[in-house]
Amino acid sequence: SRAACHAEFPARFQLVAAMNPCPCGFYGDRSKQCLCSGDQVNRYRGRVSGPLLDRIDLFVEVARPNHIVIPGRGQPGESSSAVRERVVSANRLQIERQGVANGQLESSGVKRHCRLAAEDECFIENAAKKLTLSPRGFQRVLKVARTIADLDGSESIGQNHLAEAIGYRQPERN
Repeated sequence: SRAACHAEFPARFQLVAAMNPCPCGFYGDRSKQCLCSGDQVNRYRGRVSGPLLDRIDLFVEVARPNHIVIPGRGQPGESSSAVRERVVSANRLQIERQGVANGQLESSGVKRHCRLAAEDECFIENAAKKLTLSPRGFQRVLKVARTIADLDGSESIGQNHLAEAIGYRQPERN
């Protein structure tokens, strides 16, 4: 029987996934109207299970650009090499501090390395209740906030880091 059997499948990988917001692809689009009913959108989004979504750290909605981007024009941003250097530095810091990257922290490591000030604990607990975060989702928010703080060069996790991490959680299902 399956109950008597124990199997272990160690895996360490990075999942990058994409999906349309609805069957027609235009839900929330600024330039085209979505043709889907609310039920169709919910059924479509329901195809991906909640437990699977709970294991994904970052959700980023990418809207269609409303204009043509001409290289060399527009708002100057941080260069790719500068971003890369911040990421490498943050990763080095994580390995020095705790022996693993923040994403690989287990529960005890999260408790040890993702400590919060009392007012920040209150903030994250209220957010977790409002968003109905699972314990796994709560831990993922803390690890992402720790990473954002590391990228920011901050020794402690602040409310701004927590708010940004919460913003990367799963978008609400309709």
